[in-house]
Amino acid sequence: MTPKLLTSLKTYNLKLFAADAFAGVTVAMVALPLSLAIAIASGADPGMGLVTAVIGGLLISLLGGSRVQIGGPTGAFIVVVYGVIATHGYDGLVLATLMAGFILLAAGALRLGNLIGFIPEAVVNGFTLGIALIIATSQLKDLFGLQIDHLPADFLHKLPALWEGRGSFSPAALGIGLSTLLLIILFRRLAPRWPGLIVAVGITSATVALAGLPVDTITSRFGDLPSGLPMPAFPDVTLARLRELLPSALIIAFLAGVESLLSALVADRMIEGRHRPNAELIAQGAANLGSGLFGGLPATGAIARTATNVKAGGRTPVAGIVHALTLFGIMVSLSGLAGQLALPALAGLLLLTAWNMSEPEKWRSYAERPLEDRFLLILTLVLTVVADLIIAIGLGVGLGLALRLRRRTVPASDWTPPTR
Repeated sequence: MTPKLLTSLKTYNLKLFAADAFAGVTVAMVALPLSLAIAIASGADPGMGLVTAVIGGLLISLLGGSRVQIGGPTGAFIVVVYGVIATHGYDGLVLATLMAGFILLAAGALRLGNLIGFIPEAVVNGFTLGIALIIATSQLKDLFGLQIDHLPADFLHKLPALWEGRGSFSPAALGIGLSTLLLIILFRRLAPRWPGLIVAVGITSATVALAGLPVDTITSRFGDLPSGLPMPAFPDVTLARLRELLPSALIIAFLAGVESLLSALVADRMIEGRHRPNAELIAQGAANLGSGLFGGLPATGAIARTATNVKAGGRTPVAGIVHALTLFGIMVSLSGLAGQLALPALAGLLLLTAWNMSEPEKWRSYAERPLEDRFLLILTLVLTVVADLIIAIGLGVGLGLALRLRRRTVPASDWTPPTR
């Protein structure tokens, strides 16, 4: 369970540092708008997204079992975080995040990292598709510039609320959102090594400011972003609250573990390496404890940012450390500028994120899977969207394992690691 950082430093040199430094700064430029957008979509203060990326990202790189893993807030958490805040308040989310941190530490200490191979792939695909759909619908309000005082968290009630607010549609907001989305796609195709996310969001946000368009920005809606890290604080803890928040903490721990280990598997294939799953779980536990103590969101390894790191030349955890320190520098010196990012631009960014999460290139293969796998995927997807993520994952995993036992053969792993 030795962190990969210690292993990497044994043969570290100036050439590796130059590559890691460039990759770290590049990933920070990608992580900046994503962290803000994910926090907003989760119903949290946007500054908490930066806090999570700095604290969680730093600890994951310092203690993790992957050479190139980049940590921070991810889209997979949006649904559960939004629900916890709506039901238990932000203080409840902080406590659930801390509890998840302890659960992940215990899982790493008990060497449970390899159990990911027993989670049915259809279940992961199902709840990932469901989360992507929920994220996409949650961004329609800002994409169309709708003036809705309270957007319901429940999917089935959200759609009618969006339709009722159609009279406040803003062509300017839609133009900024779609322009951002198209620019990101263009940069990815023409200059894949560039931090196209921040460039695209920066261009459209600058257009809003220079043209004086009637479009909301982070500062106009939420106030100024923090110019430094908050002081560590511990939430109110009672036995009743611990019992009440345990299901949410278990889901946060499950998502953090699955997302980070999937990301590490993808990274292994990209760099022909091999991660240490139990060290990775311990890093996720430490990251969630650290993020929770500073009032941040749940943290995990981010597949898209990790892939960006590899493509930019990062080869050791130093790149992740540079990424976190760069974000901290932006928080201290450029928070005012970051606060001018336009909300429809961030909505366009998250819509593309949701599309990538759904992995459309794999949809055809889902239809070719055995009937049992297709049923499991659809069941998990539907329950995630119309019921509850806890119910969806619990029932999906339980039923999936039962189906495996019914087949009487339990393969070592049936993963096809995602490329999102």
